[in-house]
Amino acid sequence: MRTTLEIDEKLIQEIIKISRAKTMKSAIVIALTEYLKNKRRQELKNMIGAYDALDLSLKDLEKMRDEE
Repeated sequence: MRTTLEIDEKLIQEIIKISRAKTMKSAIVIALTEYLKNKRRQELKNMIGAYDALDLSLKDLEKMRDEE
């Protein structure tokens, strides 16, 4: 999809620098992907509630999912 946007040049340059992206397009894709990952992690954290996710193993999380 082709879209024209006005994006703060300092912001784009920072994303390019941090992500080591070769192009503006790849920097934007990386930023959007990371944003979505972060939101999904936050949603999972909210679903878990008061549990400390750091103490849960992958097997524990799978067991919790299977019990629902």
